[in-house]
Parts: sequence; structure tokens; C-alpha cells
Amino acid sequence: MVRHQMNQPGKSLGVMGLGGLGHMAVKFGKAFGLNVTVFSTTVSKKDEALTVLGAGGFVVSSDEQQMKDLARSLDFIIDTVPGNHPLDPYIQLLKPGGVISMVGVPDEAKFAPVNIVVGMNIIAGSAVAGTKVTTEMLEFCAAHKVYPMIEKIPIQYINEACERMLNKDVKYRFVIDVENSLE
Repeated sequence: MVRHQMNQPGKSLGVMGLGGLGHMAVKFGKAFGLNVTVFSTTVSKKDEALTVLGAGGFVVSSDEQQMKDLARSLDFIIDTVPGNHPLDPYIQLLKPGGVISMVGVPDEAKFAPVNIVVGMNIIAGSAVAGTKVTTEMLEFCAAHKVYPMIEKIPIQYINEACERMLNKDVKYRFVIDVENSLE
């Protein structure tokens, strides 16, 4: 987020997808002082986004009126969705010069280039950083209490955990408790 200057207090951030990466994007956004709006395909994650994670807004992305109401209102969007999806509806939400950073990795990204050109917007990507940047991020997390929400599991539960991941039944990360699993 820092690489794309998404750490400016008072700016607005949209987070596409509320899974393992998305919930951390919300937490980082809040810690940076951003106004955070979560986008999801279903209303089922609304309470979690607003109450538990503290997002300021929630939008069901399939609701055309909700999307239209946010036109040209966001400075940044973090796209954590790993599956193929259209980007144009989200590009329309960016202010001029706004940035979409893709951290989910779909097979392809579909958008009309004219939407980027007209809005002078940027589509960027982000991958794992080097040691220095990772250390800075971890120090920021410790100072601002930005921690992932996890479910600890014994290693013997790994098959069930994989099945639950396939069924989208995990909030938000599984962590294998190796120390207590090998007794």
C-alpha cells in the first residue's frame, strides 16, 4: 500500500473482496487513517466488514445503484479477488489519478482502456517485498496492532481445512499449530 501512496490519512480506499488479503487491507487502511469501503458480491459479509473490521462503508458490487452512488469517489482500490472479474465498474469509482492495486491474481484482467485514459487512472500490481520493506511493515503492524484474524488448527486437521477453504468456510486464515500437533 505504501508503494502506491495508499497511506495518506483522510483519503478513501475501496477493498474488493473480504478474505485473507481483503481483511488485512481493511485493517491497514484503518491504521493509515483512510476512509475504507468494502466491496463484496454478497451482503453476507456486511456486518463483519462494518462491525468487526471497522470499515466505514459496505457495497454489494452487483447493486448497480450502490456502485453508481460512489462514482469518482475513491482515491484507491485494492483488488484482492483471485478470480476473473470485470474492472470497469471499479475504475468508474476512482477519482482522477486514482489507483487500483491488484494483489489477487486472476487469469486475466478485463477493462476498457478508455476508462483508464479518461480518468488518468493507474492499474498497478503488488507482490511480496524485500526484507527491508517487510520489516518496516511488521514494525508498523506491531505499533498499530494490525494483526490477521486466524483460526489455529492442528496438523491432523489439514484435510478438513483444505475442504473448508474450497467451500469458502474460513475466516480468514488457517495457521497450523505445529508445536502442539507433534506431541
